[in-house]
Amino acid sequence: MCAARSAEASDLTARARIRDAALRLFGKDGYAATSLRAVAKEAGVSPGLVVHHFGGKEGLKRACDDYVARELVDVEVAASQADLVGAMRRWLAEPDAFRSEFDYAARMVLEGSQTGDALFDAFVDRTEEMLVEGAAAGQMNEFADVRGAAVVVALIGLAPLVLGRQVSRALGEEDLSAAAIQRLALPAMELLTHGLYSSPELL
Repeated sequence: MCAARSAEASDLTARARIRDAALRLFGKDGYAATSLRAVAKEAGVSPGLVVHHFGGKEGLKRACDDYVARELVDVEVAASQADLVGAMRRWLAEPDAFRSEFDYAARMVLEGSQTGDALFDAFVDRTEEMLVEGAAAGQMNEFADVRGAAVVVALIGLAPLVLGRQVSRALGEEDLSAAAIQRLALPAMELLTHGLYSSPELL
C-alpha cells in the first residue's frame, strides 16, 4: 500500500470517517437509497457533523468522487511509476484494501451517474496517456486508434468491478474474493502482453 494511503488510513479524522462510511454505504446501497442519517450512524457521528463538514449529501458525494478518483487513478498510478496496468496489478494484489473504492466506483458506473462517467473518463484518459508514453519508450506497440485501444484496456481492468457477480459465478466462487480477483491477473497480463491470436490474418 502506498505511503500516502497508509498515512491517511492511520489518521482517520471525523471528516475521513464520515467519507469512508459514505463510500461503504453509497457503494452497497446506492446514492439515492442512502440517507445522511445512515451515513452519520455508520461513522459514529451526529447528522449535524456530517452537514458541518460537507454541507449536505451532494457535498459528501463530491468528496467521495474526488477521493475515489484520486486513490484509484492518481495516487496508485503514481506509486506504480505512472503505469495504469501496474496500478491494476497492485489492486489485484490487495483487493480488500480498495474494496470500498471499488464498490463505490462500480455502483456509480452502473447507475449511469455523472460521477460514474467522470470516473470512467479518468480511467480511459490515463490509460491513453500510458499507451502513448509506452509506445514512445518502446515498451508497448503503437495502435492505429490509440483512444479505442485505451477504452479496451480500461474495460479489461474495470470489468471485474462492474460485473463482479457474474465474474465470481464464472469462476465458481461464491463472491468476488481476493483469490477470485487474483486468479484473473495472469490471464489478463498474458492477453495484454502476448495478444490473443497467433496470426495477423484477422487483422
